[in-house]
Amino acid sequence: ASCSVWLAKAQTEFKRVAEENVTLPCHHRLGLLEQGSLDIEWLLHISETVQKAVITYSGGRVYDDLNEEQKGRVSFTSNFLAGDASLQIISLQSSDAGKYICKVKNAGQYEWARITLKVVEKPSKPKCWLEGELLEGKELSLQCRSASGTAPISYRWQRINEEERAEHLPPTSRVNISNPGQVLLKNLTQMSTGLYQCIATNEAGQETCVVQVTVQHAQNIGMIAGAVCGVVVGLSLLLLVVRLTIRRKEKKRYEEEEAPNEIREDAEAPKAHLVKPSSSSSGSRSSRSGSSSTRSTANSASRSQRTLSTEATPHLTPPQYSQREAEGKETEPKKVDYTNLMKMGATLVMVPAQSRAFQTV
Repeated sequence: ASCSVWLAKAQTEFKRVAEENVTLPCHHRLGLLEQGSLDIEWLLHISETVQKAVITYSGGRVYDDLNEEQKGRVSFTSNFLAGDASLQIISLQSSDAGKYICKVKNAGQYEWARITLKVVEKPSKPKCWLEGELLEGKELSLQCRSASGTAPISYRWQRINEEERAEHLPPTSRVNISNPGQVLLKNLTQMSTGLYQCIATNEAGQETCVVQVTVQHAQNIGMIAGAVCGVVVGLSLLLLVVRLTIRRKEKKRYEEEEAPNEIREDAEAPKAHLVKPSSSSSGSRSSRSGSSSTRSTANSASRSQRTLSTEATPHLTPPQYSQREAEGKETEPKKVDYTNLMKMGATLVMVPAQSRAFQTV
């Protein structure tokens, strides 16, 4: 029967920060026996019942892609055949933490080592913000929190002066014991104005964030609000004036375009021309060679005469009749001295009663 020999070494513990590299030691003396039967295996115990292979050497070949989470990040550090089977892990992640076991077997002999690896992650860059009113006499809360990092994470607030040196918080500040990332600034004054820094720390490292506090006078706030309201009202009035101006111009242009299409009530009626009547009466066929003075006198008399009796109304063409009707509305008709007209050689023509003017020829 073959005899197996187990050589165990004391369990050690390593603590490393995430994103760093680590080398887990494993030394053996079994490489001097038979080279062809040498086996090396690294296992990671996630729990008491769950484990997974990290890297192995068997049959003269290395297998380093046994799990997706550590693929490309694990390797043997040195000449594992000569006795140094240490494991190197680069770019550590929190999932790499756990208990590692190194097993070396050759010719019925075994050597193994146990190593506990702890991976700590420093706090993520914290987020700083303010809660409250930035007014004199009010209260203001400074808040700080990191989204990730190995617990416990401690928070500390400090004030930064113009020379970028740390100073103590104002005397009126109070730290929330149950939530160290919160600091309450009471009874704000102008002396509370400044730059405040929060430091998040754990065993892996620290990260910081800053926030600006600017305390304002209540009077200044009122002035700013009044100025804003004034600007808004001014813009509203300006827009109203522009709108009214545009509407007025449009109305004026519309009136100018519609003016030529309207009929003016005070326009002068077209002048009528005297024409010879076509009546067959003997008076209408008098000689055209009459004196011009007689015609002028007769025409003047006809313009002054508006109406006659229905039995002796001279005949006019419709245009002349319309003109006489329009003029008749303005002035009263004048009486005509028929005796003088007869002496000047005017000839009276009698026409039917339907006509309301007379004509001299």
